[in-house]
Amino acid sequence: MIKSIGILLIAAAILWIEVPPLLEKRYKKELLVFSILLAIGVGLSITLGFEKPIPNPLDLLTIIFKPLDDVISHLLK
Repeated sequence: MIKSIGILLIAAAILWIEVPPLLEKRYKKELLVFSILLAIGVGLSITLGFEKPIPNPLDLLTIIFKPLDDVISHLLK
């Protein structure tokens, strides 16, 4: 629980430093992308803080492209 609070405090400090210049310059799209990436990073960090496994993104790509690879290799034989 302490790790989660620490991660959230660090994320709040990052927001406090980074968001005001983006708002002053009216960078709405950049602010949206920054917020999404920060939320993903905080979520992954909290997950690691609770020592839960994070799935490898390449596993998803393998599941998606394995049938296509099988079809192509079958056609080339």
